[in-house]
Amino acid sequence: MRLHRLAVTAFGPFAEPQEVDFDALSGAGIFLLHGPTGAGKTSILDAVCYALYGSVPGSRQAPGTSLRSDHAAADTPTEVTLELTAGGRRLEITRRPEQDRPKKRGTGTTKDKAQSWLREYDGERWLALSRSHQEIGEEIEQLLGMSREQFCQVVLLPQGEFARFLRADEVARGRLLGRLFDTRRFAAVETLLGERRRAAEAKVRAGDEKVLSTAQRLAQAAGDSTDLRAWPLPGHQPGDPGLADAVRAWAAVARCAARERLAVAEYALAAVEGRYAAARRAAEEARELDRLQHRHAETARRSALLAEAGPERERVRGLLDRARRGALVAPALELRGAAAAGHMAAAHAESLARAELPPPLAEAGTEHLAAVEQRLREDLGALGAAHRAEQRSAEIGRERATLEREGRAAEEQHQESAEWLGSWESTRAGLAERADAAQQAATLAEQLAGKLEPARLRLNAARRRDELDAAAERASGELLSVREESTAARERWLELKEARLRGIAAELAEALVAGEPCTVCGAAEHPAPARPAPGHVDRAAEDTAHARYEQAEERRAAVERQLAAVRQARTEAEAAAGDATTGELLALTSDLSSRHAAAHAAAAGLHAAREQLARAEREHAARSSDWQGAERRAAARVSRREALDREQASLEAELVLVRGDEPSVAARARTLEDRVRIVTSAAAALRRAETTAARLKEADDQLADAAFRAGFDTTDAAADAVLPEYERTALQHRLDAWQAEEAMLADRLAESDTAAAAALAPARPDAAEAYAQRAAAKLRTAGSAVDAARVRCTELDRLSRQAEQELRALGPLREAYERVARLAGLTAGTSADNERKMRLEAYVLAARLEQVAAAATVRLLRMSGGRYTLVHSDARAGGRGRSGLGLHVVDAWTGSERDTATLSGGETFFASLALALGLADVVTDEAGGMRLDTLFIDEGFGSLDDQALDEVLDVLDSLRERDRSVGIVSHVADLRTRVQAQLEIVKQRGGSVVRHRTAGVTD
Repeated sequence: MRLHRLAVTAFGPFAEPQEVDFDALSGAGIFLLHGPTGAGKTSILDAVCYALYGSVPGSRQAPGTSLRSDHAAADTPTEVTLELTAGGRRLEITRRPEQDRPKKRGTGTTKDKAQSWLREYDGERWLALSRSHQEIGEEIEQLLGMSREQFCQVVLLPQGEFARFLRADEVARGRLLGRLFDTRRFAAVETLLGERRRAAEAKVRAGDEKVLSTAQRLAQAAGDSTDLRAWPLPGHQPGDPGLADAVRAWAAVARCAARERLAVAEYALAAVEGRYAAARRAAEEARELDRLQHRHAETARRSALLAEAGPERERVRGLLDRARRGALVAPALELRGAAAAGHMAAAHAESLARAELPPPLAEAGTEHLAAVEQRLREDLGALGAAHRAEQRSAEIGRERATLEREGRAAEEQHQESAEWLGSWESTRAGLAERADAAQQAATLAEQLAGKLEPARLRLNAARRRDELDAAAERASGELLSVREESTAARERWLELKEARLRGIAAELAEALVAGEPCTVCGAAEHPAPARPAPGHVDRAAEDTAHARYEQAEERRAAVERQLAAVRQARTEAEAAAGDATTGELLALTSDLSSRHAAAHAAAAGLHAAREQLARAEREHAARSSDWQGAERRAAARVSRREALDREQASLEAELVLVRGDEPSVAARARTLEDRVRIVTSAAAALRRAETTAARLKEADDQLADAAFRAGFDTTDAAADAVLPEYERTALQHRLDAWQAEEAMLADRLAESDTAAAAALAPARPDAAEAYAQRAAAKLRTAGSAVDAARVRCTELDRLSRQAEQELRALGPLREAYERVARLAGLTAGTSADNERKMRLEAYVLAARLEQVAAAATVRLLRMSGGRYTLVHSDARAGGRGRSGLGLHVVDAWTGSERDTATLSGGETFFASLALALGLADVVTDEAGGMRLDTLFIDEGFGSLDDQALDEVLDVLDSLRERDRSVGIVSHVADLRTRVQAQLEIVKQRGGSVVRHRTAGVTD
């Protein structure tokens, strides 16, 4: 890596743009950066670091610290540009941090985001590569092969830090070396092994806890059948290797004890079953004897009750005999009751009917009433002709009323027609005038319609012209936007295409197959195929960018076609609209529309006016005709009215004779009909009463004969003996029950076993049953004990098998844990096998430190005149400290090895500078041999005498052998005479400035 040019603006102490030409300074090999304290010497190094990595060295990147110069104008942006060569590529990096700037409109400030640009020079022009912070950072770190921390230690050699590194303890020294050599992967290995050890330990502990859980369940299943002193839980915890043997042994003892208890329980169950069977038989025999004795006693009691019921049995038997004889008379009694009820109803109806008859007929017989009924029916038939005459008289009255109404209506119409005919001439003239006015309005409407349609077409064309003007303006803006988009897409595609061509070697290398010839050179061997650089562009990315460019071109062409179509349509609309404006055409169209609407509305009444005139003429003709026939109709009505009056007078004379005292023939007919109904009802009631009296006498004769045949003296005695069916059934059931009870008692008294049981002592079934219950309880207890013992044996067998399976599964887990634990302890430095207690990361760093000490010794020997040598020490630290990162100095004058903290100030500078240069060489080699053509050494020369200073400068000058240039940052005055190329930082009130000096000449 070689620096060429640095430009800063508004950065740190530099307010105005400043530029540093490293090519000019590097020509002499060594150049000096000097200036007063606070002028900005270190800010030059900060600017280099910020340009490369986007941040300054860690010690100066304090929270809240701004990179912007306090001296700069508010509208001057902070910017750093660095031009360098790395990996054979000429690059330019420009960065702007996040910063506040004045608002373009109004007052106050707004915040601009951080920005970055990366460009590459291809020999002819600068090509833009990226504007992404992440892509630029990855590209620079890939080219330099170093992180920001490594760059600050290797290129910007901080003497103060290396002096601290020289005197630091092993922990601080390991922290710095870890950042430089990136040993995080070894620390990650330690962490990974530790996590695996903990995970394996957790699995083993979980397995042990699972086994102990099963053992606890074994103890619960065993109950009190096992000696608890053999229980493994108190003496064994998870992780104990002896847990498996203890669980197996205790499970075997528990199974044996459970089987012994099962055998004892089975023997006890067999004995209890025999005793329970004997007790059950004794209880059943006692219950049977008690039943027979109770049966005998119950039979004796019921026999006594049956004997006491003898008189009642005879009474019931007599009642039942009378009821059977009374049942023979019951039909005659029912017949006589029905006849008596019918005769009573007929007599009552006869009395009601006679009450409605006129007094002369109140005592009339059946024949007399029949004759009266015949005479009334003949009078009713004679009223038919009178009824028809009465209806005709009513019709004549209605017809005369109609003639009266027609006469009055004809008179009114005749008067109205006379008035209408009198005003006919004036009415006809008005209607003719309205028709002529409507005809003139129709003619005007046709003329205005011919002018209105062209005016409307011109107005629509003018509006279309205005709309197309706005559409053309929008299309022009859209065309400008899509053209910019297409240009940006094309530039992006060309950039990606160029980037792909630069990395085409890596893309071709991906298609190489071992043993097959290369498509470019034809070689079958591929010793060093190219690798894709960070940010490599493949064919897919280029095709995607090209597709986006083509899509943008299609959108641009579409917008151009749309704009051309809009402009063509606008030209056509303008030709149709003419030179008049839209407002003028709108006013003209509105005037024509209003006039046309008024004329059209007036012309709309033409047809109606003509129709009204025609109707008036037709009405005049009709009214004239009616006027002439009105007198003939009036004479006809008078003649008809006189004829009707004569006919009605004749009919009324006849009806007066027929009506009598009634108002009408219908009323006379209703009176006769009522009299016929009353006479007819009375005759029928009289005939029914005579018939029911005859039936009642016949029923009395039949009842007396039936009572005599049934053995009753009177009909009243027969009626008293009759009982309802349900009472006879109840008496029969009582008699049948007594007979059945008598037969059942006779059967029981004949039983021999019942009589024998009655002769024995009273039975005691409760005592026998209680004894059987106690035997059953003992049987259940014994059965439960056997079941529990069997379940216990089964459960212990199952849990023993489960414990054995868990112990077998735990074996591989325990072996894996022991293996991982040994490795984790070895890498963490806690294992007894690790004698020096060195962690894996410390072991790797110790090897790196040994390389650094060897590289530093080469320069330290030269600076110290062959006296001092730096050596790495892996001696174990005292107390609980770790070993591996010790650093000692060997004094060749005394032959002793001592700690670096015993060196003097100048000797410390020697050792620190040698250590920094040696570390830079080792880190450079670690980064893949990247050439570092520019180095900076910051401070530390003030502690040297003249001879030591010459030796140090000789050592630094020897760095040119590797084509390096070294920049010394110092304010030591003696260096200004010894170093020819100088960069002076001048501190001023308005901000620092940079001046180049060469051999006493200032730029």
